[in-house]
Amino acid sequence: MNQTAPRPPPQPAPAPPQRFLAEFLDAFNRRTFLLVIAVLLIQAGFVLSYVGAFHDPSPHRVPIAVLAPAQISGHLVSELNAIHGHPLDATAVADETIGRTLLRHGSTSGLLIINPSASTDTLLVAGGGGAATATAVQDVIAQAEAAQHRHATVTDAVPAQPGDARGLSGFYLVVGWLVGGYLVAALLGIATRPRPATTRRAIIRLIVLVPYAILSGLAGAIIVGPVLGALTGHLIAISALGALIVYCAAAVTMGFQVLLGTLGVGLTLILFVVLGNPSAGGAYPAPLLPGFWRAISPALPNGAGVQALRHIVYFGSYGITGNLIIIAVYIVTAITVAITGTALLARRAATGKPAAAVL
Repeated sequence: MNQTAPRPPPQPAPAPPQRFLAEFLDAFNRRTFLLVIAVLLIQAGFVLSYVGAFHDPSPHRVPIAVLAPAQISGHLVSELNAIHGHPLDATAVADETIGRTLLRHGSTSGLLIINPSASTDTLLVAGGGGAATATAVQDVIAQAEAAQHRHATVTDAVPAQPGDARGLSGFYLVVGWLVGGYLVAALLGIATRPRPATTRRAIIRLIVLVPYAILSGLAGAIIVGPVLGALTGHLIAISALGALIVYCAAAVTMGFQVLLGTLGVGLTLILFVVLGNPSAGGAYPAPLLPGFWRAISPALPNGAGVQALRHIVYFGSYGITGNLIIIAVYIVTAITVAITGTALLARRAATGKPAAAVL
């Protein structure tokens, strides 16, 4: 008896290919569009900030001390302060010892010693505080002296270390610490989630960042010191400063992630890279920057870190308390935001409300 083989079930007709425009709109949705626009704005801000800060450096009220006979001291100081553009902030000192102390402490960028019995004066500068600043002071004083048919011999009383070309090693060390800090926090957010699920998880993440910051600070100090010979000595102090800077960048990044999720990393880049690096006092210290960058320099971790590091290496750690307070304020604020924000998010999640409603 013949049996007929069963027929295969009918195959559905192939779906018509998705039109290109529909596929494009599906791939390039609103969120992707906003992310691309955000990157474009950060890129434009990067160019604006760096070129704006560095395209036309000029000194503005660079502090210098002036030692001159009492009968001409006041008049000379007034003349220096009245130079067009106000490149100098001159102050009279009573004797050379006071002037040299101010220079060694980093409280002044130059000491002009007037010799009333000759036409040659003496200018002491502090190259360790920034070669660009020392050069700017020399140029301004040279022009002022030439107008009076005088000349000033220049001596670098606080020179940069042999391995610290133009005093830039400290700037690049601080940049490296900051990059490590915000990268580790961003990667932890990617590996787990940008916003910790609970307050305990937030605290744990903040604790995990501590040993990383300590090791990063020590590694940076060893590299620029014993390994490269760029910034020798002060290993413990440099390491401690580095740990604070790394933890500051990491904690701030985590705080921004709690507030904005993944987009918080973009805000970190704006703070530390777009605004912080140009104003930090690397190639051009703050007194040589335009007004905006000069104003924000001491208020950002970048500028505070570079200033503190230079004073540790070259000026006996004098006057770094304010810089450390700035860094500490960022750390405390970031920790508070991270923990409080996580607690609010967890409370909203427990009530079934969307996390974005917290912000």
